[in-house]
Amino acid sequence: MIGLGVSAGVASALPAGVAAQAASADPQLFDRLLARHVRAGRDGINRVDYRAWRASAVDRAGLAAYVEALQALGSKGRSRSEQIAYWSNLYNAETLRVVLDAYPVKSIRAIRPTLVSVGPWKAKTLQVDGRRLSLHEVEHEILRPMGDPMIHYALNCASISCPNLPLRAWRGATLAADLDQAARAYVNHPRAAQVTAKGLILSSIYKWYAEDFGADEAAVLNHLDRYAAPPLRAVLGRRPAIAGYAYDWDLNRVA
Repeated sequence: MIGLGVSAGVASALPAGVAAQAASADPQLFDRLLARHVRAGRDGINRVDYRAWRASAVDRAGLAAYVEALQALGSKGRSRSEQIAYWSNLYNAETLRVVLDAYPVKSIRAIRPTLVSVGPWKAKTLQVDGRRLSLHEVEHEILRPMGDPMIHYALNCASISCPNLPLRAWRGATLAADLDQAARAYVNHPRAAQVTAKGLILSSIYKWYAEDFGADEAAVLNHLDRYAAPPLRAVLGRRPAIAGYAYDWDLNRVA
């Protein structure tokens, strides 16, 4: 994320409060937190050690400071790739913060700010550029309108079936390559596309956000084909039926 990492020389020229905010929003700080508490499983799913993270007052404070610093710096003056990196990092970090505050929970859907809530997504817990925002608004009113289906591989909703929480912060300079890698990892995993005798069982992401991937199911299959490895690509070449959709909302936690 260009513009968030501040060198000592630049930081020393800024007012103390601004310099502290910029330093706290350095993506390398988020990198270190993720490295300490996120595990890449042999099954291809990145899981979070929520228990250890919640037990570390220092690391919980570090995450909260990162979220606060991102909000304070705001989103203005960034390129499109930097915007996507900025908002995706904010979404992922705030999701982690919300889950850690509520942990232990079996699913993020069990976090209910109001009696009628299902999940925390509509609670306005963020404020950026003078606007109060919910996670729902970050995803549906800021990121999705950018018109890039790849944002679905950037966001992590703390669930098993979601595309992986990355092991490091997104950065505008490497965003395209990193999202390409994330898409390939997800598309070729059974939680995205499972081959059965009756046809494909796809992640519900491709149903909920079908319009982002194209006009119809054929467009979704074309999207999958773009990132499929040879075994899946061979199946997609036969244009199988989509037999259904599935999604596991269990928390993406280390066992």
